[in-house]
Amino acid sequence: MQIGIVSAPTNLGLRPPAPGTVPGTSKAPEALREVGLHSVLASRGAREFGVVLPGRYEPDVLPNDVLRNEAAILRHTRALAERVDLVLDAGHAPLVLGGDCSLLVGAALALRRHGRFGLVYLDGHGDFRHAGNDPEPTTLGGEALAAVTGHHDPVISDVDGLAPLVAPADAVQVGCRDDDVFLDEMRREIAAVVPASDVISGGAATVAERITAIVDREELDGYWLHLDIDILDARWMPAVDSPDPGGLSPDQLIELLALLAPCAIGADVTIFDPDLDPDGEHARTVARVIAEGFARLGAER
Repeated sequence: MQIGIVSAPTNLGLRPPAPGTVPGTSKAPEALREVGLHSVLASRGAREFGVVLPGRYEPDVLPNDVLRNEAAILRHTRALAERVDLVLDAGHAPLVLGGDCSLLVGAALALRRHGRFGLVYLDGHGDFRHAGNDPEPTTLGGEALAAVTGHHDPVISDVDGLAPLVAPADAVQVGCRDDDVFLDEMRREIAAVVPASDVISGGAATVAERITAIVDREELDGYWLHLDIDILDARWMPAVDSPDPGGLSPDQLIELLALLAPCAIGADVTIFDPDLDPDGEHARTVARVIAEGFARLGAER
């Protein structure tokens, strides 16, 4: 399979970074284009499948809504699902360039329509916030894993009556920090959690084998890779909304992705914020991770 690139420049799932401002993740796909990512991928046969635009960002949660930007998120979710369907029907491996983590719901909705798929949730945070563990779970970017595994409010967990979009037994969280507030709950509720410290100490090959034993089982139709770039340590990737120490280096991440990507049906990349990267240094890091880590995305399917 060749890669099919979809731009999903959404910031709908994030809080305002400061009063009167909006998150900059919507600028990420074009920032990555500017540093040459799309040209590199095109030289290897990748095809572009356009852009799925989000609605207008609103900073406040509307009365009677569960989520910030709820209606816009639901519209974007369904539109992105249709675009991912188009890429799959064309025989390409979708590579969705975001954007924030809320876009995962759209990708997961598309996959749910096609069958039963595993999920590798590569993220520096668990993103497992929901009404059962937080009084105000209103920001989907920090709740996406809970949403797709059916733990969030039905308005987002049960889109089109298809909950769970990913069965908890088919989901693995990779890259959260050892002090993640939802670590114990995730270990109870999903198939496995592999903190960043385990990747660093155990090595990519061992971790990849552990992950694929869960998501590449015979009864599944394949698996998807969700990559939040804040899985990287803050010293290498400060251009995200929640940078933290204790993460992977770019080389460690590339090694792990290169092992997981060939058998994956597709992937998304999220949370890079060009507003926090005035000279493009960190865009080049993200582009390198994508170009090298996903070089063989879907190649063995």
